[in-house]
Amino acid sequence: MTRVIATESVGRKRHQLRRTIAEALRRMASKHSFDEESQDLSALIVFSLRRMQEGVEQTATAWEKRDYYLKADRFRRQWEWVDEAAYSLETALLLGQWDRVPGLLASLFPRFTDVTVAKYTRSPELWAGCYQRLIQGEH
Repeated sequence: MTRVIATESVGRKRHQLRRTIAEALRRMASKHSFDEESQDLSALIVFSLRRMQEGVEQTATAWEKRDYYLKADRFRRQWEWVDEAAYSLETALLLGQWDRVPGLLASLFPRFTDVTVAKYTRSPELWAGCYQRLIQGEH
């Protein structure tokens, strides 16, 4: 059996997800009302946060296997906000608490100020139907 080599690192994937979230937040900031596209963008953010959390856990677990327990704990603490943010936003979306969503999204902005978005690179097909998938319980 041959060895499987990962071509994309977890850190690189985390960076791509952060870029996706930053673009979604900036698109939503320019909107004047919370419409269907806003729902889809919010659901995309939930999915991206979940995938980021999975990557954080993967990285921390790999460090623990090498006996870097302190480094793994520090890393988990650094990213512990991701799981809470995903849960809060998902709950608000699923319960239809539209008045809570802008505040939750605004609380994410400081976490993504270091991501430069000079030009949008994510296409609308990426978030099309995300809200419906979230309601149906897909990941």
